[in-house]
Amino acid sequence: MSGTSKKLHFVAVHGFGHGAWCWYKIRCLLEESDYKVTCLDLKGSGIDPSDPNTIFTFQDYNKPLIDLLSNLPENEKVILIGHSAGGLSLTYAIHRFSKKIHMAIYVAANMLKLGFVTPQDHKDAVPDLSMYGDVNTTMYGLGDDQPPTSRIIKEEFRRKILYHLSSKEDSTLAAMLLRPGPVRPFDGVHFAEGPDADSVPRVFIKTMHDRVVQPEQQDAMIRRWPPFLVFELESEHSPFFSVPADLFGCLLKAVASIDSAN
Repeated sequence: MSGTSKKLHFVAVHGFGHGAWCWYKIRCLLEESDYKVTCLDLKGSGIDPSDPNTIFTFQDYNKPLIDLLSNLPENEKVILIGHSAGGLSLTYAIHRFSKKIHMAIYVAANMLKLGFVTPQDHKDAVPDLSMYGDVNTTMYGLGDDQPPTSRIIKEEFRRKILYHLSSKEDSTLAAMLLRPGPVRPFDGVHFAEGPDADSVPRVFIKTMHDRVVQPEQQDAMIRRWPPFLVFELESEHSPFFSVPADLFGCLLKAVASIDSAN
């Protein structure tokens, strides 16, 4: 490994309802290879104490990520990794902090350049789980006559939809740690395009047996905003559990592309 790559700092962003905990295998693999790793809990997620029913804006939801990027030393850059809905957080960060980001790696993630602007954006990025029936428990923190404030997938559907190729131990742990995710921040979220957004290299890691973001949805997002590199994993929606070594290998290849460009 080059001296440059030892200094690289990975910042991992979880998807809806998850937390920093979902990256535990990847964090170990990266740290054992001498990389710096930060796994964030976005607001109302993981062990963050905020009530997800009180989080109403995308900016508020992403405050931990924005705070981290805002406080980086002047010459320090990070590699962002985002899973699932965490891809929207990566894109938000790219538009605001492009000069602080070496690379953005989307893992089975929403990769929409401007967020949810057109019907096509919704078709490409919003999961359609209707084939499984009524899969969510929805909370109405402002009253039953108001729009929902948070949502969580019902326990009986979690392994089938999110973790069906993962070990029973990992899917059991995840079911115990999953929290309701705030709904309001994602309602029509869209971004003002930053002047240097396309200057940040993007990598997309496809999950070929995904039941949440279907492979054809992933392909559509790749076609509409082509990334620098695309990798494929024989995984369900949660490769950090089911194929961590393969996901780690993709991250190393992405790092090598940065090293070769320097």
